[in-house]
Formats: sequence, C-alpha cells, structure tokens
Amino acid sequence: MLLNFQKKFYTFKLPKSIITSQGRLQERKGWLLQIQDSDSRIGWGEVSPFDESELSDCRTILQELNASIDRSLLEIKMSTWPNCLNFGIGAALAEIDGLVGNYSHQPWLTKAKTAYLLPSNDSLIPFLDSIIIKNENNPSDITIKWKVAIHPEEIERYLFKEISKRLPNNSRLRLDANGGWNFQQATSWVDLLKDEPKLEWLEQPLGSKDLDGLTQLSKRLPIALDESLLDNPSLINTWKDWQVRRPILEGDPRKLLKELTDGKTQITISTSFETGIGMRWNYHLAAIQQKSSTPTAAGLAPSWHQIGDLFNNNPEIVWRAV
Repeated sequence: MLLNFQKKFYTFKLPKSIITSQGRLQERKGWLLQIQDSDSRIGWGEVSPFDESELSDCRTILQELNASIDRSLLEIKMSTWPNCLNFGIGAALAEIDGLVGNYSHQPWLTKAKTAYLLPSNDSLIPFLDSIIIKNENNPSDITIKWKVAIHPEEIERYLFKEISKRLPNNSRLRLDANGGWNFQQATSWVDLLKDEPKLEWLEQPLGSKDLDGLTQLSKRLPIALDESLLDNPSLINTWKDWQVRRPILEGDPRKLLKELTDGKTQITISTSFETGIGMRWNYHLAAIQQKSSTPTAAGLAPSWHQIGDLFNNNPEIVWRAV
C-alpha cells in the first residue's frame, strides 16, 4: 500500500525555561507529520528530538523520504531510525489503522489528572501555595513534582521541609533528580525521604546507567526510572518499580498503547513539551493508565505549555498553525 507523506518543520519557545540538573530547556524544534493512505484515511504524528544530533539525523532521514512511500518498506526502515521519528510515524499509522481516533471505536481521551511541576526559582513557594488554595476542597487532587539536584543541598533540604509542611496530608510528592546525584548523595536523600508519608516516588536519583545503585535504592523506597528507560529500553520489561514513560521520545506509541490496554501497572505518562499533536497522545495514554489498577497523576505540566493554535488538540488546526 502506498502512503502519501507530508511534513512541516516547527519551532517554539517555552513560556518558562525548564531547569534540571542536566541544564536548561528553552526551545523545542521538530516536525509535524501527515500520512494519508489509499483510502484517504489520515493520521497525524510529531517528531520532537531532545538533542541536536538526533535533530540532525531526523532532518536527514525526512529530507530523503519521498512524498509517496510503500507502507511495508516504511515499517521496515523505521526499525533503524531514531525513536522520536518512530513515534511520529507510528502515531500516524496507529490512527490510520483505527487503533485510536476517528476510524476507531476508541475515540481520543482528552481528560487526565496531572501533577503540578514546581518552578526552580524564588516563585516555588508562592506557586505551591496557589496550588494548595486552588485545591483546598479536594486536597487529594494535589500531586507535586519537584526537580532537585539543581541548587546547593542545604537549600533543597530547607525547601523540602517547607514543601512537606505546606502539603495536605493526603496529597502526593515526587522528587526528580534527573540523574544528578551520586550514590552517596542519593542515599542521604533516601534517609531523609523514607519516612515521608506524602512521597510517591523518587525519580531517577542516579545516572541512567547506574542500575546497581538504582536497584539498591529501590529496596528502601519507590524509585521511578525515566532516563534509564530511554537509554536501555529492555528495562521496560524488567524494572518492577514505577516507570516514567515519555511517549514522544520512547518510540512507536503502538507498543505503549498495547501495554496500557493490556493492563500493565506502575506506569506514569510524562510530557516532553510537545505541540497539540504529541500532547493528545499524552492525554490519551494517561487517561488509559488512570483506569488501571495503579492509577496515578500524569506528568503533563499544564502551566508550562504555550497557548495557541500550535497546541490545540485538533491536528488540522495544529497543521495550519505552522
């Protein structure tokens, strides 16, 4: 079957910089994809690399792709391409095949509970207070994600005590070090966190390849993997604790969609700051996850996204915005 393949390059700046132990994220670049089959069914995808080398690889591959391509050949070639490109193509094919969307008995799910991402500057405490006031009638709706391993340890320990003191008893707290600690530092934080009843998990406290250290820490409190899963996808099948899954970076979303519909537990869906085309997959997958036996808030950082046509959940509006 021949497919008609179109692409558009986009770029946008985040409304606020995302600061982690690995650096600062200020801008996103990528491509929107539109694939149409011989029956005029259309699927939409997004390719959004996180680093410049992968962006360059994707650019080269997309420039070489013909506007008309055989589907079976495309599926074969995908296996050798970057994961973010596999996401974009797999997302479009999933829609064409009726796994989700207009040609499916499963419409897009657009509502999912999400955590709040705290800022890493002086507005952290005022922002947290505003979230608590906003949810004062439903404190169990509060899940807070806080990125650590950014400031000096004494400052972050002080902030942790302030956050913990302010949060209602039935709220949840996640700390994300983005691999920024060594084992000694991580162990010190585990000693501090192990008796914190609001803690849901500690995310990626060590570097992505330190599986022995991560396994040791997971014996003391819940450890969620993120970067480790991208560096070593086989961990998706073997890590027994929480998994933070970022669909747009992980690869063909048909695999994650099947995992969730088959009832896999201890997964949360996280944003990589996409356009509306990528975000509708995040919300759809998060909504499925929240019907599982281990429902939890997704990491969709709603207050950190742009507003406008590029971020609409209607892909035709997104396409026209570029």
